Amino acid sequence: MAGQSRKWMILVATIWIQAFTGTNFDFSAYSSEMKAVLGVSQVQLNYLATASDLGKAVGWSSGLALMWLPLWAVMFTAAAMGLVGYGVQWLVISNVIALPYFVVFLLCLLAGCSICWFNTVCFVLCIKNFPSNRPLALSLTVSFNGVSAALYNLAVNSLNPSTCAVYLLLNALVPLFTSIAALFPILRQPPVDPPNPDVVKRDQFTFLKLNLLAVITGLYLLFLHPSNSLTACFLFAGAVFLLILPLGIPGVIYARNWFRRTVYSSFRLDGSGFILVDAEDLELHKELLSRDSLATGLTNSSNIEGSPHGANKSCLCATVIEKDRLVFLGQEHTARMLVRKLDFWLYYLAYFCGGTIGLVYSNNIGQIAQSLGHSLMNSRLITVYSAFSFFGRLLSAAPDFIRTKIYFARTGWLTIALLPTPIAFFILVAFGGNPLAIQAGTALIGLSSGFIFAAAVSITSELFGPESAGVNHNILITNIPIGSLIYGFLAALVYDSNAVSGVGRLANTVVCMGRKCYFWTFVWWGCISLLGLASSVLLFLRTRPAYHRFEQSRTSTVLY
Repeated sequence: MAGQSRKWMILVATIWIQAFTGTNFDFSAYSSEMKAVLGVSQVQLNYLATASDLGKAVGWSSGLALMWLPLWAVMFTAAAMGLVGYGVQWLVISNVIALPYFVVFLLCLLAGCSICWFNTVCFVLCIKNFPSNRPLALSLTVSFNGVSAALYNLAVNSLNPSTCAVYLLLNALVPLFTSIAALFPILRQPPVDPPNPDVVKRDQFTFLKLNLLAVITGLYLLFLHPSNSLTACFLFAGAVFLLILPLGIPGVIYARNWFRRTVYSSFRLDGSGFILVDAEDLELHKELLSRDSLATGLTNSSNIEGSPHGANKSCLCATVIEKDRLVFLGQEHTARMLVRKLDFWLYYLAYFCGGTIGLVYSNNIGQIAQSLGHSLMNSRLITVYSAFSFFGRLLSAAPDFIRTKIYFARTGWLTIALLPTPIAFFILVAFGGNPLAIQAGTALIGLSSGFIFAAAVSITSELFGPESAGVNHNILITNIPIGSLIYGFLAALVYDSNAVSGVGRLANTVVCMGRKCYFWTFVWWGCISLLGLASSVLLFLRTRPAYHRFEQSRTSTVLY
């Protein structure tokens, strides 16, 4: 029983780490001030945002570190990288020291790398302590990474809202303090017990309650706005209380025997699970398919080769959909196999033109608000994006909770999740000067990108194998720094082409004012996101039979 309570302590500690280490999401809060202090152009500022995202490309280094260092040492190494990366930037933006642009670029790279190291620590903790409910643990904890910007926004407003430099100071110190708070649960990790069906079901019910609490936390951050520093202080204390509240779970564990006898027996969560490719289901699925895969392949070949010439008008479409498609879910793909699969590149393009473009939008929120004359609304936009990104991440687990009633391929949910992004950009094109339209567009982009970020791990696991998911997902997210560079560079070129010399505190740089600063950027981003949507539709059509066969084999095992 003590081991059960300790694993929930670890989950709470993981939530804390994720909630306070998504520091890259508040870049737009201080980017304008950083641009003014460094005296750089919008293009050069974009390179700093790219450097932070480029840290994700070297996130694999945390896996190497785990081969030689204990988990707590990796966590504090990440905290040290963030302390140096953000701390020195704070000294620069506060005019305490002056550094060349290239050094600031390296500091942004170091800060971005620290975030990946923290994520690795959280993934390892969830996988080790919740082997049977690993997907639910991962989806819940990763969701809290999206709420970081809203939490830091409240903290800054409660301390000193007059300067944006406080963001960098908090980015440097808070993850370190969070690591210290999480150290005790990490050092007291319980031994891994063999999976018990009753324990697994009880844990699933607990995860459902934690998801409901997470929704309450997101609504709290979204709808309660501070009017002054004192109000912000109280609201921030309330947000911290909501993050501490799950600590009551270990105490509830000791009363669980009574709870199971009287209440839990009335709940059924059979079939729930974040990753559809359960290990046992997958092995049975492969065994069932191995008996008729050859016959199926021969039938498909004969159908294609024996088609009449009159069907040439649909030949190209059929070829694109049928050629080299997945036979069943969970087939392991090495990196070499992965890059040769059309399905992977469709998936890569959907992510590149969907979730990544949403991340780049969040990096530009500060300049967008400033150019439209709504600088005072900057913190509000950051909170809206953060909160809806959080909701999007939570929604990524919803298909699994309704799986027994409504079953739909996860690649189909990916297509649905991509729909809000082009809609949002075309809203910004048509009504970009309206504050409500800006908030609505920001909310839609945050919701869409948040869903994609959280669901991507599961989709990678399902399509290309759970054992290879770590390596394959790292290959997938190489699109983030590439997209950050390309999309950000496009936005910066449009911005600088319409910019003029600044005045006052912005005299050393150039600024752009008016809708023209981002009008064509939104047009291009909207068209690019449509390309991602089309790619996701094609991916869904190609993978739908594999999902259908898997669900058929799973339900047949349940019936018999």
